[in-house]
Amino acid sequence: MDRSIPFQETLTIEFKSDLKKYGDTDLFEDVVAFANTEGGDLYLGVEDDGTITGVHKDHANPITLSAYIANNTVPPVSTRCEIVEEELPVLKVSVPKSYGSIVATRSGKILRRRMKIDNTPENIPMYPTEIVTRLSDLRLLDYSTMIVQEGSLADMDPLEVERLRRIILSYDGDKALLELDDEELLKALGFTREQNGTVYPTIAGILMVGKAPSIKKFVPTGKSSFQVLEGSIVRVNEDYSLPILASIEKIIAHMEVWNPEQEIEMGLFRMPAPEFDKRALREAIVNAFCHRDYSIMGRVRIAISDEGLTIANPGGFIEGVTIQNLLTAEPHGRNQLLADALKRVGLAEKTGRGIDRIFEGSLIYGRHLPDYSNSTSTTVSLFIPRSKPDVQLARIIADEQNRLGRPLPINTLLVLNILKEIPRSDAKQIAEAANLSEVMVKTVLDKAVDNGLVEAYGAGRGRNYMLSHKLYQDKERAIGYVRQRDIDEVRYPEMIINMARNNEFIARADVMNLLHVSDSKAYTLLKDLVKQNILQPVNKGRYAKYKLKT
Repeated sequence: MDRSIPFQETLTIEFKSDLKKYGDTDLFEDVVAFANTEGGDLYLGVEDDGTITGVHKDHANPITLSAYIANNTVPPVSTRCEIVEEELPVLKVSVPKSYGSIVATRSGKILRRRMKIDNTPENIPMYPTEIVTRLSDLRLLDYSTMIVQEGSLADMDPLEVERLRRIILSYDGDKALLELDDEELLKALGFTREQNGTVYPTIAGILMVGKAPSIKKFVPTGKSSFQVLEGSIVRVNEDYSLPILASIEKIIAHMEVWNPEQEIEMGLFRMPAPEFDKRALREAIVNAFCHRDYSIMGRVRIAISDEGLTIANPGGFIEGVTIQNLLTAEPHGRNQLLADALKRVGLAEKTGRGIDRIFEGSLIYGRHLPDYSNSTSTTVSLFIPRSKPDVQLARIIADEQNRLGRPLPINTLLVLNILKEIPRSDAKQIAEAANLSEVMVKTVLDKAVDNGLVEAYGAGRGRNYMLSHKLYQDKERAIGYVRQRDIDEVRYPEMIINMARNNEFIARADVMNLLHVSDSKAYTLLKDLVKQNILQPVNKGRYAKYKLKT
């Protein structure tokens, strides 16, 4: 009989011997650790090496044990307990991941799971800083709103407040803020809060407009660095412990030097195409400062290399956000107060869809997409590769945006770029490549076809798409266009003949299903083969059948 129990432990699988009855306290701690990590399955009656030795008789009642666990965890963890029949019975305790809160044992222990160096799991205490991070990931705590009770208004830098006002003017921020005096401005942005008649700075306030010594004292994690590497040679290596606004301005000023431009001809006009789109670059830098986890050590790191640009920050994606759904997940920052402030001053995308701007910066030039694949559970790492712009695609996009008088939607840009890389794709293939629903992709494609950006051929489920002939204006691409468009049609007669060879009769409907072509196209193909004396009709009319001529 095949074994249903895994053979080794992982982060989500734990084996426990139950020969001498596994302790209740240990069981509750295991459940809590699972719930505070990724959830998983605990097998009572299996040794560490995977040998099945059987469950103790006191644990043989799954229903009683499930209730017992719920009564000894806070908040109660709803486990599913069942006896798994192997050569000896084993108790399987399935623990769900806790999305609503951090879980503790009734005695107050809070634990989590991790993998050791030898690739075996262990339960360890969850420390206060980790609790803050976990609550932040669950969207239950905004660390940036916390009051700095040891601080005062004297920790705010008047020069940084002036910088704040200048940025509001320069980046079209909320002009109503400029009518407030400094104290009112700080309060309106949530940089100060009053408690028991005393005004205190918040973490967001210290980070945004605090004095450098105050940042080091109260938020020592508020650091950043800018590096430029050419091969193995370090050209620039600067570390900052400055307010966010000052850090962003310094980094953007550095990027001006290390971000060369080329010009793309657009008819009578020329369009500048920097290696890293400036708007996308600013949004990516702001995102890194806005969404990093300030409760853990580390720094926002911006690094330019021969391969491209890396922007990394401590703190993984929050719950519900993955690399696959970045462009579709509901926007929600780790530090919501800080994010709102950056939007109001004009530095961050006001809709909260900064990720769209980051991708748009590459898509409008037909460049390689931004890459988040190096991100981990503790770090978000964005890599924007160096790549040449696709001049023809950039022209088509620019022309269409000028015609509409507005930017193209991000999903349209994504589909156009996928078709550039994978021509002659169907809606399902495009949806998989774009991490979008097939319904969404079909809607985008239909509109793109209507607007002349995309061409469709075939019918029904076999309908394929390719970029408009506008993209193929140079000789080399024109050849590629003809090849992509016509290669299937060249093979149509051969495919019909092969089908006729393997069937006594074939009909127009068979050709339509085989080639995914229209009724009239199928009729034309059959008629041509009849004229060439390859097929002969058996009967006439719409439902005529054909066979190979002998």
